[in-house]
Amino acid sequence: MPKYKIAWLPGDGVGIEVMEAAKIVLDKLQFDAEYIHGDIGWEFWKTEANPLPERTCDLLNSVDAALFGAITSHPKEECEAALIPELQGKGKVYASPIVRLRQEFNLRTNLRPCKAYAGSPLNYKDGIDIVVFRENTEDLYSGVEFHPFPDEVREAVKKHNPKMARFDHHPGNEIAVSLRINTKTGCTNIITDAFEFAKKFGRKSVTVVEKPNVLRETSGLMVRTAREVAKNYPGIELWETNIDAMCMWLVKNPLDYSVLVTSNMFGDIVSDLCAQLVGGLGFASSGNIGDKLAVFEPSHGSAPKYAGQYKVNPMAMILSAKLMLDWLGEPEMGARVEKALAEVVKEGKVRTYDMGGSNTTLEVGEAIAAKL
Repeated sequence: MPKYKIAWLPGDGVGIEVMEAAKIVLDKLQFDAEYIHGDIGWEFWKTEANPLPERTCDLLNSVDAALFGAITSHPKEECEAALIPELQGKGKVYASPIVRLRQEFNLRTNLRPCKAYAGSPLNYKDGIDIVVFRENTEDLYSGVEFHPFPDEVREAVKKHNPKMARFDHHPGNEIAVSLRINTKTGCTNIITDAFEFAKKFGRKSVTVVEKPNVLRETSGLMVRTAREVAKNYPGIELWETNIDAMCMWLVKNPLDYSVLVTSNMFGDIVSDLCAQLVGGLGFASSGNIGDKLAVFEPSHGSAPKYAGQYKVNPMAMILSAKLMLDWLGEPEMGARVEKALAEVVKEGKVRTYDMGGSNTTLEVGEAIAAKL
């Protein structure tokens, strides 16, 4: 009987292709697992009005971890138009399946390593090794939004904050509102995770990235919590910076930073910047980690224009599989995968188009597997 049960969620577009490349590596590694396919993505939205069917949620309740490729999504009106005729006009609303997974399974920590591998022609600077900890279930991605803006909600807000009155001359159907919801628990969990990582791997600093001079309550809660948590880790410095300044300093002095921690939307933005510093989204792995389940995925999307061409770089997916191995308690296997990948990058013989080469997605997977 296999040691692990892994949910296999390829999704859409190039997600399917990079998952195939990751499977080549995992098989060569002789990772002892049963892979169980799960339905997720755009095709299931079109035919069932649900890109994350309940049967897939049931599957995730029975596995040790999940590997996820990528999904396609579109604006509200395009989602409605894509439904099969019998589902149109029924009030169905598209919801991102990965956001729903994060919230329903409380995958509260988003871990995004951004490391420059020697020999890559895409590195902004050699030696970059930044890990972003992004709170994964709250903030502007909570999904608490209004359009039109209900009068009763407007009046309730105005009662507690008179600044709302400056929008009185706008009718409700001309106002869209998203609530940025940060909780003390959410802030404490993500900041503690960042400090624990720094402690485990000998990192000397943790930088909290927010905007408390403007977003005084929500970003303020993150920063205040970071100061409290930092007291429990006397050997690790807490640095504080605003999100806009952080983007500038990462471009100017990326080697100064080690562990970044921030809220959901800022984490989404700054991790993409960090990814570009080390070669782009083709190298951007991530883990959505909870107490009982973790889902590992590349940070890139489904890239519909490249679907079926086996053109894109699978290294982000393969590095996501490495994160899964680490989380499952197989760090030696994870280290072997990363070492093999680093050797392929350094040799420079097998490269996808983004790295200036012409090799296919699967050829990269095969080259990494050969190094094992």
